[in-house]
Amino acid sequence: MQSVLLKIQGMHCGGCAQSIKRLLEREPGVESAEVSFESGEARVRFDPARLGPERLVSVLGPPGYHAEVHPQP
Repeated sequence: MQSVLLKIQGMHCGGCAQSIKRLLEREPGVESAEVSFESGEARVRFDPARLGPERLVSVLGPPGYHAEVHPQP
């Protein structure tokens, strides 16, 4: 498993964060997603053999969110 930090724009409330969590966790290969409305971030654990960070970003586009991969410390 691998993890990635996504910076997300377009969240307006905690409900948005829950919606993003569900969207991400529905993707085959995603083990878990933790989304924070307060920080505007999502930390996602996924199987890199099944999908990559680019797919995670693209999943969030159609509902109106803008995400980008953020380098992790």
